[in-house]
Amino acid sequence: MSTISHGFKSSKQDFTFGPWKVTSAKTHIMKSKDIEQLAEEMHMPSLPEMLFGDNVLRIQHTDGFGIEFNAIDALKRVNNLQDSVQVACAQEWQESRADSEHKDVVKRYDWTYTTDYKGTLLGEDLQIKVSPTSERIDLEKLKAREQIMFFEDVLLFEDELHDHGVSMISVKIRVMPTSFFVLLRFFLRVDGVLIRINDTRLYHEASKAHLPSNIL
Repeated sequence: MSTISHGFKSSKQDFTFGPWKVTSAKTHIMKSKDIEQLAEEMHMPSLPEMLFGDNVLRIQHTDGFGIEFNAIDALKRVNNLQDSVQVACAQEWQESRADSEHKDVVKRYDWTYTTDYKGTLLGEDLQIKVSPTSERIDLEKLKAREQIMFFEDVLLFEDELHDHGVSMISVKIRVMPTSFFVLLRFFLRVDGVLIRINDTRLYHEASKAHLPSNIL
């Protein structure tokens, strides 16, 4: 298995599970000029300190449909119009970041980068159909001791909020002989204020034609 630490090593891995192909790519942090250009395009004065714009976890069926998880689409779900956490350190953080990036105007936006991103659907002619269901992931099956045939942990972005906490989103996958499980987690800690976790879990059994998900 390849490893990566803070973007200094690159790796790309493919794994086949029946008709599904799992692809993980992990590489360096985006360059400053690319981050600045992206921030302008997204109308945000600042983006996370460690933004892995080329990191991706993709799960695609041979028929073309599937789902992937990437940092850019996750950031598109951030509220770029107002703060989500109104605390004393919010203005201090934004002003400090603005100074470091030579911004003349501090624009209000969600400085915690909170996102409700659940993944990006793939496929032009055919896509996964998302619909409400009462079915839940079988946690007992997940607890069973099965051989892990493939595992990957992909970091999409992380920011220490100017030493006031941490904001990060990552996605993990583990593939067993009869199923695969995906956990996408956004984690936020603002020191002395709050902890927030947005989880999306996907589970697929080889014998079934659907992927039950839990979103918390």
